[in-house]
Amino acid sequence: MNHSNHLPTKAVIRIRRCIFAGLSISTFFFMIWLMYTALSTQIPLTLRITFVTLFTVTLPWMVIGFWNAVIGFFLCQIYQDPSTIILPAEMNPSDDRAITSSTAILICIRNESPERVTRNLEITLQGLISHEPNTSPAINKHFHVYILSDTDDETIAQHEKSCFEKIRQRWQDYCSITYRCRTENTGYKAGNIADFCKHWGGQHEFAITLDADSLMTGSAMKRLVRMMQSNPHLGILQGLVVGLPSTSAFTRLFQYGMRLGMRSYTMGSAWWQADCGPYWGHNAIIRLAPFIAHCDVSNLLTHKGSDHTILSHDLIEAVLMRSAGYEVRIYPQEDQSWEENPPTLTEYIRRDLRWCEGNLQYIHLLTLPNLKWMSRLQLLLAICMFLGSPAWIVLMIVFSTAIYISNTPMDVINSNPLSLLVIVALFMWYLPKIAGALNVILRKQERERFGGGWRFTLSFTIEMLFSLLMTPITWLNHSIFIVGLLFGKKQGWMGQSRDDHSIALLDAIRQFWPHTVLGITLAVMIFVSDPKILPYALFFLGGLVLAIPLAVLSSQAWLGKLMQSCKLLSLPEEISPPEALLALKTSALKTKVQ
Repeated sequence: MNHSNHLPTKAVIRIRRCIFAGLSISTFFFMIWLMYTALSTQIPLTLRITFVTLFTVTLPWMVIGFWNAVIGFFLCQIYQDPSTIILPAEMNPSDDRAITSSTAILICIRNESPERVTRNLEITLQGLISHEPNTSPAINKHFHVYILSDTDDETIAQHEKSCFEKIRQRWQDYCSITYRCRTENTGYKAGNIADFCKHWGGQHEFAITLDADSLMTGSAMKRLVRMMQSNPHLGILQGLVVGLPSTSAFTRLFQYGMRLGMRSYTMGSAWWQADCGPYWGHNAIIRLAPFIAHCDVSNLLTHKGSDHTILSHDLIEAVLMRSAGYEVRIYPQEDQSWEENPPTLTEYIRRDLRWCEGNLQYIHLLTLPNLKWMSRLQLLLAICMFLGSPAWIVLMIVFSTAIYISNTPMDVINSNPLSLLVIVALFMWYLPKIAGALNVILRKQERERFGGGWRFTLSFTIEMLFSLLMTPITWLNHSIFIVGLLFGKKQGWMGQSRDDHSIALLDAIRQFWPHTVLGITLAVMIFVSDPKILPYALFFLGGLVLAIPLAVLSSQAWLGKLMQSCKLLSLPEEISPPEALLALKTSALKTKVQ
């Protein structure tokens, strides 16, 4: 397909956004109407308004995700390479022109295992120094690695210094490597990168940002650099990130569905967001000059004029880059750009709550001057992503209570419209994953990448059951945390345990007893009122009831090994590992033996 025939002009982007807005708004009001018709006319008006209001708060993220997935699904089916109608024509990912710019590779770490970071970095460096046609093998003038540590544990800091000095000496003839450890974690990760910009930012045109658990091949990095070189108006280019193969049962369950949903969702969002795309804070490339000039979030002021330490810095940096006149885009294709995901439900919650606190800070930043309307919408949607959770929990509590105290459930609901509402809501919520699954099933090559049709179908079924259980657990986590925020409790930026480990039963009980108590209480209330409603309710309550055994079971090493041996929930990189991951596995085994 001729790339140049599909240049998305400003007029085309405006039309796309109008189409997307029309679809989303009409779906939004359709869902509100469905909820209204599912409610009995016999309930008091105030209670009906409560139901509808709570349900309305849950809708923005659901509706946006639904239409992103629908559009992305059709783009993936119609075009062999959908990025040809998403990216400007000059940003051809297959371009192999020489790299002439200087790029800093920023690896941000804090109290991490140096060996893990070193293993990933070695893979990247191997790709960066590979010979290319008609180019000099001297790569050191084009790429410079900066290991930016915020480690405050003295033992780990000393180990870091030793490990990274060894890798610096080993690669000094091919690529410059600089290690720096800050004494204070001021501004968290955003402050870490701001410190780099202050000391070294002026020496480079671009920077590729990586987290401690990130892995990108040299070819993927060079592709981003070439795309950045081709478009001087581009401020941030985010690469699509997928999960690394894992031995953890929880990680396999969690990232399998994420992998399926990510491509269709991202493709659909890129279709209408265009130059107001996302930035996820890692596995992306940024243009340093405008980033330094316009994207310093370390001293952002709230609407009340007070300083605010931003936890989720990435989206704010994206909207500030866009307000400065530079494009923010995503390359929505899988391109050997990976990350590790949490090994247990507990670690997932720790990371998720940090994002929750960070996204809710955007409430104070909605009125920042000179933002584009698309940027304000992105901030608002990021807020709604987490505000929808307590709305779901309160909705379930109010619904169960109303059913319990009524003479008959028919005094509260109309059964047929309620059935339709539940089916439609579940379908919309999980459509990104369903769309991703259809993209695999409808293509023989994709089915083979995921281990064959029957194995993929079984894996997808298991993942969907897991997702149904995980969703209400996540809702309640967010709800409890948001209530804590209202009373001054903060999550902050804590370190993560990235290695596989099991969760003890007592630890699971201590963390998830509120989920179990609430789930059982609401289930009993509904069962006493009308057992026929309980099956519908369990779609939303089942995860709460089973939170403790789910946390314990999904952390067990034997379950992960069983999944591996049966190739269940295996990502394509596990079934047919690329060269980079084979080298990573070999390196990990050597480290383990040593």
